[in-house]
Amino acid sequence: MQIQFGTDGWRGVIADTFTFENLSLVAQATMDYMHQEELADLGLVIGYDRRFLSREFAERVAGIAAGNGIRVWLSEGYAPTPAVSWAVFERGAGLGVMITASHNPPRYNGFKVKESFGGSARPATTKTLEGMVARNQAAGRPVQAVTLAEGVQSGMVQYLDMAKPYLDQLGRYVDLDLIRTAGIKAVVDPMYGAGCGFLPLLIPGISEIHGNENPSFGGHPPEPIAEHLGELCSLLADCKFQVGLALDGDADRIGAVDETGEFFSSHRIFTVLLRHLYERKGVRGGVVKTVSTTRMIDLLATKFDLPIFETPIGFKHICELMLEHDILMGGEESGGLGVKGHIPERDGILMGLLLLEAMAMSGKGLRALLEETMDEIGHFHYSRIDLPIENLAKQELVQGLAAGGIESIAGHQVASTNFSDGFKFIFGDGSWLLIRPSGTEPVLRLYSEANDPAKVSALLEAARGIAGV
Repeated sequence: MQIQFGTDGWRGVIADTFTFENLSLVAQATMDYMHQEELADLGLVIGYDRRFLSREFAERVAGIAAGNGIRVWLSEGYAPTPAVSWAVFERGAGLGVMITASHNPPRYNGFKVKESFGGSARPATTKTLEGMVARNQAAGRPVQAVTLAEGVQSGMVQYLDMAKPYLDQLGRYVDLDLIRTAGIKAVVDPMYGAGCGFLPLLIPGISEIHGNENPSFGGHPPEPIAEHLGELCSLLADCKFQVGLALDGDADRIGAVDETGEFFSSHRIFTVLLRHLYERKGVRGGVVKTVSTTRMIDLLATKFDLPIFETPIGFKHICELMLEHDILMGGEESGGLGVKGHIPERDGILMGLLLLEAMAMSGKGLRALLEETMDEIGHFHYSRIDLPIENLAKQELVQGLAAGGIESIAGHQVASTNFSDGFKFIFGDGSWLLIRPSGTEPVLRLYSEANDPAKVSALLEAARGIAGV
């Protein structure tokens, strides 16, 4: 089969496309890449989440690495992706591999590659890996592997505690003593994922729900969005807590619930944390956002006189800019946020701590922090819907939109367009609509932002009409 890397790694349905056989092909190509790029002598870090068979998949990759003469540091137990990424950076490893499908439904698993800087593999790297997998398949390249026991016995595979060094780094970045002293009543939902236990360990007194191991993730994808966080919202609405934090399946993304019990999206988190880093922590640098991220970031960057960059969707694009420029913060709509002074990587746990730090320093809740910024730059409403679409219909839609010709949508004149990733239509008042077919799934994603929720709804409904779904 053809192996393709998406916005962050290769993913597939377990026992369908994500099999031990296909995983072995990808792992062998990864080891060949490490030898080709002279990274093999630096070693490989391997981690895994709490998904079905993740540990076994990780052990298979370790055996292939050892069979190719590459030293391995294998996580002692499940670990968040940012902890694995930190281990790659801290140990100076050539690469890292994380077995996870992140926020995807339970039937999926995946293979994320982390480069030596501790961030997602850049597009050029994943393209090279795809090519190596295809060439190996065509040439009948055998997989070179030893058993895990043989790797451990030879010393090529060593177990590593990835939690402590990562927790130490978080303690250096955030004022944990201030947060502990503030006594904020907080609750975290790790969504049965690899972020379980980390925030309560750092901030004693934080409550946690859904921390037990459950490979079915309670029956829904471990994605921290409003429709999956009903219990967390209820706890806040009942005034039992001041803030709710939520992590995705591998804890590199974040969602939140504010003091009113309302879901607090990644756009709002990005806005609050950008101001916190700039005003309270005195950090400076550029700002990176993806094409589907709120306009509030543009306006806040302009207010602070900070350079602003926009990229296609996928944190790997943000990561590239963080490596090339002095970037204060980068983020995307799906809850992936990264900051200066850490690794160029999404980190849901660190973002949760920064939200608590912002509350502790200001004495305000998340809603109050957002409102004070919106009062200055304008109030915005945002929504996204995902719709199933057949591949043929998706191809026809892309061809039609690429041809252009749409001058108005829902009665609003199109002022400009941005087709860098999907089809974004921007209107005179700054509101916008993005129609973006997924590159890896039979899904059409529609996004819109405006200063009026009724306008958001009208634009999304019009987009459905344009798409015919």
